[in-house]
Amino acid sequence: MSGDRPTSVPEAPTAFAGRRWLFPSAVLDELDHDPGSGPGSPPGSGPDSARERARWFGRSAQSRRTARDWVVDFTCFLLAVLIGVLGADALAGDPNTPHAVAVVDQWLGALSCAAVWLRRRWPLGLAVAMLAVSLVSSTAGGAGLVALFSLAVHRPFRYVGLVGAASVVVMPLFYWLRPDPDLPYFVSVVLSVLLTATAVGWGMLVRSKRQLMVSLRDRLRRAETESLLRAEQAQRLAREAIAREMHDVLAHRLTLLSVHAGALEFRPDAPREEVARAAGVIRESAHDALQDLREIIGVLRTGDAEEAGRPQPTLAALDTLVTESREAGMKIVLDSRVTAPAAVPASVGRTAYRIVQEGLTNARKHAPGAEVTVSLAGAPGDGLTVSVRNPAPPGEVPHVPGSGQGLIGLTERATLAGGRLEHGAEADEGGGEDVGGTGGFAVRAWLPWGV
Repeated sequence: MSGDRPTSVPEAPTAFAGRRWLFPSAVLDELDHDPGSGPGSPPGSGPDSARERARWFGRSAQSRRTARDWVVDFTCFLLAVLIGVLGADALAGDPNTPHAVAVVDQWLGALSCAAVWLRRRWPLGLAVAMLAVSLVSSTAGGAGLVALFSLAVHRPFRYVGLVGAASVVVMPLFYWLRPDPDLPYFVSVVLSVLLTATAVGWGMLVRSKRQLMVSLRDRLRRAETESLLRAEQAQRLAREAIAREMHDVLAHRLTLLSVHAGALEFRPDAPREEVARAAGVIRESAHDALQDLREIIGVLRTGDAEEAGRPQPTLAALDTLVTESREAGMKIVLDSRVTAPAAVPASVGRTAYRIVQEGLTNARKHAPGAEVTVSLAGAPGDGLTVSVRNPAPPGEVPHVPGSGQGLIGLTERATLAGGRLEHGAEADEGGGEDVGGTGGFAVRAWLPWGV
């Protein structure tokens, strides 16, 4: 299963491959950009993502224009030229405007129309320049509207609000000094304000649609990332469950094999009956271990422990477990004071069985020769109490490697069953303290047992 683990989040494919010419270059740059990949990049998640994305859209597009950009830029240029021509025609028919002023006005209008091509690179600078030019030139009105539109698309609202408010303030002054020969003063001011508001509103609408598109892309990437993380977490939990189950099931069988194999190794001169009995136990333990392993594999294949392999052991199988351990040479005292053992729920009985099994396995490994006391008590409504105790081993015990995962797994089992489990060293009955692991050890658990 290790090969199933995703090592990284896959990169998103290039945005809109084959249709890139239909989108603005600024949007494509953002959609192609991997959030958080470098300094100055607009992140796609986090509490400040909206503010940082606004700063990103506030930057000028530095990439190549797409076909759509060229069409839009040329249309804006033609619109500025058309409005400028209309303004120049009205200026030529105004007898109150000197010829020199009209020539300067037209030259400023022509230069303003040419400057429209810079609207993507310097939207704020162009809008401020058009604001100054509009004080003296009526033919630059179209370029001023295009500049306001570009500012609303490429810059946050605070810049648009300041420049737009300044334009509205300047308009009454301009028409006071340069009245329109065909329209009344009030009508000229109102129409100019409406055109300005239309350009600003249209630009803000375009900007909001672009931000929405980028936001949806970020949400998609976050959803994909979260899905991969959830899958990885599920795989990790499955591995932990498999490891815990294999430890609980196989550790007991393998310790029995080790004990009897060790007896045969150190007692080569034992009677034939004892050798045959030990070999039989080894054979049976190996067979049971294989059966348990098949059961675990069946659980992995079906995903349901209740439908795979042999039935799970419950409290009724506890006597068999104790008998097997006694045959392996362990000294076990079983004290069972359970009211109506047959009424114990299967899940509770299975958890109690695993607790006793792990306690016996640990005692066999770390305290060989010591007498183990297994106590069970409980009744419906009071819960089931399980205790496995052993004193210190009678002699020196060689170090046995262990990771402690069995006790951790038992604690998780008890918690999932709604109970609790405690384990640790305790003083011997003789009064000796547990120092450096020389005392006894106990595992105590309580499991709920409803009425």
